[in-house]
Order: sequence, then C-alpha cells, then structure tokens
Amino acid sequence: MSTHRHSRNSNGHHSHGKNSRAVTRNLPGKLITLVQLLMTVIFVALLWNSGMVPGRYLAALAVVLFVLFGVMFGLQFLRSKIYILGIVLSVLISIGLGFGSYYLARANQMLADVGGATYKTDNMIVVVRADDAAENILDAKDYKYGIQTSLDQENNQKMMDDIESVLGQAPDVDEYVTVQQEAQALLNGEIGAAIYNEAFTGIIEDEIEGYSDQVKILYQYGIETEIAQEEEKDVDQPFNIYISGIDVSGDITTNSRSDVNIIMTVNPNTHKILLTTTPRDYYVTIPGISGDQRDKLTHAGIYGVDVSMSTLESIYGIDITYYARVNFTSLIRIVDALGGIDVYSEYAFEGRGYQFQEGMNHMDGEAALAFSRERYSFESGDNQRGKNQEAVLTAILQKAMSPALLANASELITSVSDCVETNMTRTEMAKFINMQLSDAASWEIESTAATGTGDSQACYSSGSQLLYVMWPDEASVAEISDKMQQVLSGQ
Repeated sequence: MSTHRHSRNSNGHHSHGKNSRAVTRNLPGKLITLVQLLMTVIFVALLWNSGMVPGRYLAALAVVLFVLFGVMFGLQFLRSKIYILGIVLSVLISIGLGFGSYYLARANQMLADVGGATYKTDNMIVVVRADDAAENILDAKDYKYGIQTSLDQENNQKMMDDIESVLGQAPDVDEYVTVQQEAQALLNGEIGAAIYNEAFTGIIEDEIEGYSDQVKILYQYGIETEIAQEEEKDVDQPFNIYISGIDVSGDITTNSRSDVNIIMTVNPNTHKILLTTTPRDYYVTIPGISGDQRDKLTHAGIYGVDVSMSTLESIYGIDITYYARVNFTSLIRIVDALGGIDVYSEYAFEGRGYQFQEGMNHMDGEAALAFSRERYSFESGDNQRGKNQEAVLTAILQKAMSPALLANASELITSVSDCVETNMTRTEMAKFINMQLSDAASWEIESTAATGTGDSQACYSSGSQLLYVMWPDEASVAEISDKMQQVLSGQ
C-alpha cells in the first residue's frame, strides 16, 4: 500500500515539473518576441495614423508582420536549437520596426511643421551704421530715428509703439518720403538710426550699392498677420500651387522679395504637371496694393505670399489654391539630401565657378544653386534663368517621386523641415502621398515660361527711381493661360 501511494505521488510530482519546464522553456526568447509584437503594433498604428499608405498595402503589410510574430513566437516552444534562430530574427525585426517607427514619426512631424501655414511675418528692424558703438536699442535711446512715410504705415505704427514701450519714451523721429531717402540719411549721419521693414532691404540696395555691409541691425520686432485659409480640398482634383523662391536668413515666414515665381498646375487624374515661370521683373499691378500703378512681380512678396498669389492669379486668370515657399539658399541641402539630381541644360555655359554642358548634368546642391541663379551668360537673361529654375525643379520632382527617395529619407526630412513652408495641410499632403503610392504612375512634366520686353520704369514700391522691368508679352501670357486650363480640364 505504501509503495503504491509513493508511486502516485512520484507521478504527480513528475507531471507538475514537466508543465513548469514547458512554461519556462525559452522564456527570454518568448519575451523578446513579445517585444517584436509591441513594435509591430506601434509601427502599424503609426502607418495607419499617417494616412500616407493605401489601405490595401497597409493591410497586407500588417498580415505579414503579425504572421512573422506568430512564427517567431512558435519557434520558442520547440526543443531543438532552431529557437535560437527565432530569437535572432525577432531581434532584427524589432530593430527594423523601431527604426521604421522613428522615421515615420519624424515624417509625420515634418508634414505638420511644413504644412498648414496660416500667417506671414513682417520683420521690422532698427538699424544703425556698422561702426556705431550702440549694442542694443537702449544704447540708442536718445538717437534721432528715421522713418519712411510712403509705404507700410500700419506696420510702421506698430513698430513705433513697440519701440516706445521698450525705451519708456517716444523716439525722436524725422520722416522721409521713401525708404531709400531714409537709408541715405542714415549713412550721411543725418539720423542715428533707421526704422523700416526688413523686406525693403532689397529695394534700398537697388539704389545704394553695398548698403547692407554699411549697417547693422540693432533691434527686431516680428509682426504676424494671419493669411486667409480655404477649406481643405480634395487633392485628387486638379489644382494650382505657387512656388515662391526666396532668399532670407531668418524665419521662412518672413515677408521677402520673391526671386523665383513658379506656378505648378497639377492634374492628379491625368498625371500631368505644367510648370510656369514668370520673370521676377514682370511689370504688373499688385492687387490691393499698387492700384493702377505698376511694380515688379518680385516686390509683391514684400507684402506677403498671399499678395504674390493674387498678383499671379490676376496675370493668368486662374485660382491658386496652395503655395510653397522655398528658401533657395537651402536648396543646396535639399538637392544634397536627394543624393544629387540630373538636370537638362539647353546651353553650355559657365556660371559662378561651375561649367555646365548642353544636355544632362549631374549636380550637387551648390551646382544646382549656381545653375538656378545664373542669368548673365544668356542673351535672354532672366527668361533663361527662369527656364533653368524650372529644369532644376523638374529634376527634384523626378528624383523625389522615385524609389531613390527612400535611401535619403532621413536627410531629406531634416532639410525640408527647415526651409519649406506651405499652406497645404498635413492631411492634404498625406492624402496626396497616399494617392501617388496607390497609383504608382509616372508623371508627365511640361515647362513653359512667360516672356516680355525689358525697359526702365518707376515702380510703386521704390518711388521715382527707375529700375529694370519687363513688360509682359500678352500673347505669351494668353498662351500659358490656355495651357493651364487644358491641364486642369484633363485635355
């Protein structure tokens, strides 16, 4: 009897130990695969929230990832050494998913940072001569200040109020009709400091060569103005987007002359893009600003990107839904992040230390910027420069729409975040990316450029000073307008 009881207890004890070992066998490996499961859930959730990946691709990827988890987890229950392979693969998959989640989060943040722009900034400044001893505005408390009275009066008044608040007293002010007269008075020593919108610096330099090297900024005050926003659009419908190339060292929202003015007419259904360049010196009226008086197109940017858009809408008789402002100095970083671009040149020429051959040229960022800025090598000057800028933009678009983009995604995300802003929302951009991935279709890109005749005329923003301008060729404008309508209508 006692022997029988001992045998039963022994069997019971043996059965309990076997179950315990089964549960604890390869416990570290099982925990590692559970980490893989967690990383899978995070990665899939980020993809789903981004809205960038088509549903069928997301579903297929999710099935593959969860099946991989099931396989790796199942291997941990085997007695053979193959479970070690499962652990190694699980670690590698988890690392890959970790990196993928990190870059997805960065891409989502980049779209949020770049998109949804809702305001423009006027950077009002106080400048003194470069050799002035003052180091801050309080050092210039008792200086005589200059201010211009012909333009930008609302911002001038806000700046005056701010200076009075900072100094604790109203500044002693002399008034000048134009900003150029004010700047010259500063250099002549008639005033100790000058107050104006930094966007007018280019206009001053048109008259006073080397002006910026002769002064220093003592104080800055940013005035933000909201830009009217339209409701979100369906990006699967044709639209126009204005690409403004600026050259500012500060915040990209700062109002500045627009040296590059390209309208991208996009039809997502026919996969056609028309790039239209309008010369910066086009002599046009600026709606809501200049009345019947004409001004250079580039000067419209002084009053904000929305004013540049309305000016171009008036020229071509179109609606422009979106805009993208690009700091063309930072173009260098974008091109380098893409690993360089292949640009077609209509001419062989030398510019800014670079040699370009007729035909295809592989360019890094510095070369692309030099190619985009050169105009003196061409008989048509600014017209050809506009075409070259279109060629660079076309090369960037082609590279960005190719699988090569993935290899340099990290660098591109960093570059774009710093030097591009658009009123296209994060959601709209994500939908457009989703649509492109879903269709996987190539785009047909055509370029055109408005032409005109050079002349010297007074401009609204610069007073009576005669500047180089370009009278629009109305036949060229009408032809481009027709092309835009054809792309938009799907012809």
